[in-house]
Amino acid sequence: MALEWVVLGYTAGAEAIMLLFLTIPGLNPLRKGLISVTRSLLKPLLSVVPFCLFLLMDIYWKYETRPSCESESCSPSEYLRHQKSIMKSQRNALLIASALIFYWLLYSVTGLVVRVDQLNKRLEKLKARD
Repeated sequence: MALEWVVLGYTAGAEAIMLLFLTIPGLNPLRKGLISVTRSLLKPLLSVVPFCLFLLMDIYWKYETRPSCESESCSPSEYLRHQKSIMKSQRNALLIASALIFYWLLYSVTGLVVRVDQLNKRLEKLKARD
């Protein structure tokens, strides 16, 4: 299971880096190449959504089948293991949420940047015609 979380972490990191490069001002010479790379990667990155749903179901299943440690009969090591399991689940849920949010932001920002470029080209044509 650790490999799945590593893949999701790298995917979220790649989405964040692409989003950062698209939104940094001053990269106008590179922006056209960044837009084409990002647009070509949006479809493969869409596989993050069902993958995140699968991992979310895994977290839920582990939460439901986790032995509870609420009574006084738990040893300190069992209590510590229980708390570590809860912390891992929360961390993984946060990773899932960040990957989904980064994908949504990347999709939206890419669409906006493409639309702004189209409008700028149209504006230049209108100015050149006048």
